[in-house]
Amino acid sequence: MELRRRAGPDRPTRRRRRLAGARALRPHVPRSAVPSFFTMGNLLSGFFSIVQASQGNLEGAAWLIVLAGFFDLLDGMVARLAGTSSAFGTELDSLCDVVSFGVAPSFLLYEFGLKDFAYGAFLAALPAIFGAFRLARYNTLAEVGEKKDYFVGLPIPAQAGAIVTFILTFQDDTWFSGLERGRLSILLPMTVVLSALMVSPIRFIALPQPTRAALRKYPKRFIAFFVAVLLVLFLDAAGLLIAVVVYLAVGIGGAIAWAVRVAREDPAEESSL
Repeated sequence: MELRRRAGPDRPTRRRRRLAGARALRPHVPRSAVPSFFTMGNLLSGFFSIVQASQGNLEGAAWLIVLAGFFDLLDGMVARLAGTSSAFGTELDSLCDVVSFGVAPSFLLYEFGLKDFAYGAFLAALPAIFGAFRLARYNTLAEVGEKKDYFVGLPIPAQAGAIVTFILTFQDDTWFSGLERGRLSILLPMTVVLSALMVSPIRFIALPQPTRAALRKYPKRFIAFFVAVLLVLFLDAAGLLIAVVVYLAVGIGGAIAWAVRVAREDPAEESSL
């Protein structure tokens, strides 16, 4: 009996073998799948936004698009921090963005007031159409390795945020609802302008990857981002309105300043140089 005990494996060895066998039976979840969970949260939020809008709950539909924006932000940050960025993730993210920030805001605009217009359905589809073009162009540039600290054209989540902010602000506003065809007179130019900005050459600020180098290089951008998050948390729709207006104003204001500076340059001086 003593010889058998000594010849066989001791208890700690048997325990380690059982644990190793249990680990081998566990399903292995690759790191690349973690960002995809957040991406699917983005898609589900956009889908449920469409469902809520179809049932007349426009406020709930609008906040679900905001939730989709947070999922979109998280999946990008997790992918960069885990080092799992891939072409598959880029394409999946764009497909989800078309739904959450293109189709869902378009349907929200239609239910909010554009359905009362003769060509309201076509106009409401503009954010989805131009958003798809904008994402296709962005993916094409990303494939050739163009990495910059700004976006060319208004990002589709920012466009969706502007639409959501407008609806949350004026949905129950007595002044706005009292205007004769006021929704159409404001919704039409707003929809066209936001759609055009997505495919415009105007540069809009991008939030870099949250690394130490980026924090040292762009401290103002990260501070502005956290201030915007705090505004949304404490002021709800009013905070979202402030954040969106400031973001749009910085991008459009920079483009106007560049155009004025170019217009003031003397062509004669440039030719002499």
